[in-house]
Amino acid sequence: MVLTTKYRRKVITPIMLIRLGELVNHISQKWGCEVIEFNGESDHVHLLFRYYPQMQLSKFVNALKSYTSQQIRSCFLTEIKRVYWDKPVFWNSAYFIASCGGVTVEVLKQYVQNQDSATCVQDQLAIPHPPHSSRQPSG
Repeated sequence: MVLTTKYRRKVITPIMLIRLGELVNHISQKWGCEVIEFNGESDHVHLLFRYYPQMQLSKFVNALKSYTSQQIRSCFLTEIKRVYWDKPVFWNSAYFIASCGGVTVEVLKQYVQNQDSATCVQDQLAIPHPPHSSRQPSG
């Protein structure tokens, strides 16, 4: 599964990523899932997990996103406000999820492990500007 931050803002710091991993493990256990690998960068995270076939994935994803968003926004209020001002957001509403059958779990695990966590440190220094329209006047 891949989750991206709202507006793909580079908000996830290395410390935030560690806390996200703890939160993802916690909610996954409650849902009976096994986290195989978790990692990310400043604007997205990857989660490789095992789940039972009867589970409704959309409900799990929504629970995971709601829980982690609330917890991260309360634990890292200053960092989140710097990027999202007073909007109560963290994750993009969309997500990517795929089941694997053509590759081994080890190949997927290696991919997730090799996410460039170093960019989190560099990206957290860039202060984003409020969104604005890039449309050019007609005429």
